[in-house]
Amino acid sequence: MDYNLLVVSLLTFIINLVGTLSFSARIAGVRLGKIAISLTIFNILLLVSRLSNTLQAPLIAKKIETDIASLSQGVPTDYFRIILVAGSVASVVGGLLTPTAQRIFSRAISQFSLQRSIPRLLFHSFSKSGIRQFKESLAVPNIDNLAFGKTIRLQGLLPVLIMHTAGTAIWSCAVLASLYAGYLVPELRVTASTLSSIVNGAATIMMAIFVDPYLSLLTDEAVEGKVSDAGFRKIITLFLVTRFLGTLLAQLLLIPSAALIVKVSGLL
Repeated sequence: MDYNLLVVSLLTFIINLVGTLSFSARIAGVRLGKIAISLTIFNILLLVSRLSNTLQAPLIAKKIETDIASLSQGVPTDYFRIILVAGSVASVVGGLLTPTAQRIFSRAISQFSLQRSIPRLLFHSFSKSGIRQFKESLAVPNIDNLAFGKTIRLQGLLPVLIMHTAGTAIWSCAVLASLYAGYLVPELRVTASTLSSIVNGAATIMMAIFVDPYLSLLTDEAVEGKVSDAGFRKIITLFLVTRFLGTLLAQLLLIPSAALIVKVSGLL
């Protein structure tokens, strides 16, 4: 068993799972009318994701250095594709856990209003009462969220969903593509590993200009009652679907993105 691949895949799973569960925090915040607090509590999970992200790249880089030093033949494309599969699986699992996560976030928000302290909230989470509330929060996805009709506002939604799919795909493969490029040009692997920002830049622009403003406006309108709770949940379901599609699209973008980084590395 390749323990390096196992650990990297697990870290990738955690990163993508936390990213998917961010939608649960929005739903909880809308239902309670406390968006700021919901996102603050979500930041606890985000710390786990950032730690995983910090460890992921060095582990992959170590494998690259080891393979190059041992004169291994060929580029281990499957290694990178399995990592991307871990991201896709995490998106599915996160989607299935969304109802449960939304209820947990709702309870956490309510408890935070009483505890007024993140450490106290964490301590409460592991108490008997917290564990009982966790069990009571378990839920399965509602199939009605896939029944789209007049309850959702489609104006301007399709382009945003396309941008979300593309942005997710680029974000999913950017770091992997830069490290993959290190196999293609070992003599420039340090340069290539620092150029993930070239690929990530396009995703950042798309998300910042098209996706994030739409989600922020949608969330505010849901809090104000301009968008129904059912409609809001159905639109969030669409974003969960496009996030998964984005992780699949990343498989197609991996090689072209690596080739782009190789080309740019040679021009610098």
